[in-house]
Amino acid sequence: MTKMRIGLLFGGRSGEHEVSISSARAIARALAADENASKYEVLPFYIQKDGRWLSGATPQQVLATGKPLEIESQTGEAWQFPNFNGVDVWFPVLHGPNGEDGTVQGLLKLLQVPFVGSGVLGSALGMDKIVMKMAFAQAGLPQVKYIAVNRSEIWSNPCIFPKLCDKIEAELGYPCFIKPANLGSSVGISKARSRAELEAALDSAASYDRRIIVEAGVVARELECAVLGNDNPKASTVGEISFQSDFYDYETKYTQGQSECSIPAQVSSAIVSQIQEMAVRAFLAIDAAGLGRVDFFYVESTGEVLINEINTFPGFTATSMYPQMWAHDGISFPELADRLIQLAVERHGEKA
Repeated sequence: MTKMRIGLLFGGRSGEHEVSISSARAIARALAADENASKYEVLPFYIQKDGRWLSGATPQQVLATGKPLEIESQTGEAWQFPNFNGVDVWFPVLHGPNGEDGTVQGLLKLLQVPFVGSGVLGSALGMDKIVMKMAFAQAGLPQVKYIAVNRSEIWSNPCIFPKLCDKIEAELGYPCFIKPANLGSSVGISKARSRAELEAALDSAASYDRRIIVEAGVVARELECAVLGNDNPKASTVGEISFQSDFYDYETKYTQGQSECSIPAQVSSAIVSQIQEMAVRAFLAIDAAGLGRVDFFYVESTGEVLINEINTFPGFTATSMYPQMWAHDGISFPELADRLIQLAVERHGEKA
């Protein structure tokens, strides 16, 4: 049987470059596992932090070592995309901007070859927290209160900035969370408990993105649910993230021992069912495909479940929540990788 050639695309120009490498290594191992080795041949493509695309020995070296690599071009040398011929299905293992936001998906769409995950629309909506929340609101999904802000309101007019802070204090209060709209992995997120912290947090977020979102703080448990499928997606068991830090920031997320995941989450079956139903609705609301991890706030004191966000290509290492939740439901990591490829082929075969 002829093996299907999988273009494993990883690295990228976002702040989640190293996470992408870890995810790609895990997926490469899954595709080389006994149940997949006879079906798939992995062709790795590595995007350096400077944006150069590399094929051949360099991506193999990065996968082997797990460490980023930068190959400098010769002076005056114009680099080009590597030869993409021969790829049957793309597996873009990219997290964050310039990879998970619809940009690479647009390129892969132009190549007219199946690729794993959401298309241009779903990826773009899933990355931008402001339009994501607008889509969730349209779908009737409950959320925390929020205010959308442009960088110009923070930097361009000193008369507008105090009024903006007044509005945030009046409508959201403290504590509140300030987030760049288009970054992942909690990059650039701050918690504000006072006017001084709010002003500093807005200034910091504006340095990352021209679109910023400010959300009301809520005392809640953080629950997650994995979704798998295309037009008829299924939701996994529900997991919980717990931590001792003030909030789930970048350091907490990626420092060993700073956070703990529990699968399944110790909540009632009614809450599990509600979260699973909401996760599927959120997935469909943004036109996601293949996979997605949907994050929630569970306010135990009131029984409320509030949707936080969807991640259209979540972390995909063996210890990441997405594959762990499916493993609890009986889908092994190699089987999960195989299903995602089959879903990509299925979606590619559908008429637009």
